[in-house]
Amino acid sequence: MSARVLLVDDEEAIRSSLGPFLARAGLEVHTASDGEEALEVAARLRPELIVCDVLMPKLDGRSVVRRLREAGDWTPVILLTQVGESYERSAALEEGADDYLNKPFDPAELLARIRAVLRRAVPGVPSLPTATVVASGELRLDRAARRVFVGEREVDLTPRASLLLDYLMTHPDELHSREHLLETLWGFGAVVASRAVDHRVAEIRRVLGDDASAPRWIETVPAGGYRFCAPVGVVR
Repeated sequence: MSARVLLVDDEEAIRSSLGPFLARAGLEVHTASDGEEALEVAARLRPELIVCDVLMPKLDGRSVVRRLREAGDWTPVILLTQVGESYERSAALEEGADDYLNKPFDPAELLARIRAVLRRAVPGVPSLPTATVVASGELRLDRAARRVFVGEREVDLTPRASLLLDYLMTHPDELHSREHLLETLWGFGAVVASRAVDHRVAEIRRVLGDDASAPRWIETVPAGGYRFCAPVGVVR
């Protein structure tokens, strides 16, 4: 998959090692060392995807995402950070980031995320992670209000289950391991077992009336994890 990617990180060691790795995978890689430079390069080169560190001088990664979205720029953004708090990740995703990866990470994992985001991205169109309301059949999720509906009926989910459903629906047809979901939604600092994901999935299925043996929405992949298996669209 060939695409123009902007890599933004204030650590030269990361730019000089990660940039060539992504280039060897067939991507056209450009770099920036801070948020302000990232916005300038993005305006000039119009990358198809931005990989951006969160903690940077001048302008942090979350501010970069906010400024892009406020300007009507829907370029997909994957954020990188060493911050392990789950509220940082959920805030970044709500502000319009397309995905989130904790440092340190396996470059191959980042490449897989890049390819997944590029596959579902439509140039110039807001992606699912930037939408306010998404739906799959009779299931509707108001992401801003944190409200879930099945048909006309509103259903109640715990905050963690709601966040998990949000992530699965905005990343449909992607296989997510329990470890990835724990890292993304719970954080490195959380003292939890992988069964925590199973419990929240069971809660979602119970509340939505989704049968695990014949799922409409959330599919279990043996030895793999979970996948949102139905089409998802943006509600305007």
